[in-house]
Amino acid sequence: MEILLEILSELHPDVDFESCDTLIDDNILDSFDIITLIAEISSEFDVNIPAEEIVPENFNSAKALYALIERLLDQ
Repeated sequence: MEILLEILSELHPDVDFESCDTLIDDNILDSFDIITLIAEISSEFDVNIPAEEIVPENFNSAKALYALIERLLDQ
C-alpha cells in the first residue's frame, strides 16, 4: 500500500489519499492520471489491469485500487 500511496502522491501531492474515497466522483483523478496510474502499477507491481477493471469503483480510493492490485496478484 505504501508504494501505491507514493505513486498517488506524486500525481497529486495535495490530496490525502489515505482518507479520500471520491477520487473519481470529485474529479480528483482525470483520464490522464488513470493512464499514468495503470502504467506505474503495472511497472511496480508487475500486474496488468484489464480494460473491464478500469471502472470508477476500482479507482475511487487508494483502498479500492489496492484491493484491485491484490486481486490481480492472486490470479
